[in-house]
Amino acid sequence: MTVREVLEDLQQERSIAYTTVMTVMDNLHQKGWVRREVEGRAYRYTAVSTRAAYSAALMNEAWAQSDNPAAALVAFFGMMSPEQRESLNDAIRIVQRDNPLPAAPREAEGGEGQAAP
Repeated sequence: MTVREVLEDLQQERSIAYTTVMTVMDNLHQKGWVRREVEGRAYRYTAVSTRAAYSAALMNEAWAQSDNPAAALVAFFGMMSPEQRESLNDAIRIVQRDNPLPAAPREAEGGEGQAAP
């Protein structure tokens, strides 16, 4: 979107100055959140990431900073609505389908209970 297009969207809800939108878009570009290309006398901005990818990165960052990741996940899952848990189950099925875990190593020949050499 151009600054003008963003401005028109935002002005449907509140009054805002063109220069404010231009400054914010420039800041987002400098931080790497959007890329821009010259289009006539203006820039056309495009998001670098999707909202889903951004949300996932935030969740991953929060989880990575936990001193007890398993407890953090249990607490997070406990906050979920039934619909969110169903979405989580759907996501797990998709990830497992697309990235199956490697098969467990076979036990050593000679029967159960024997230690591998």
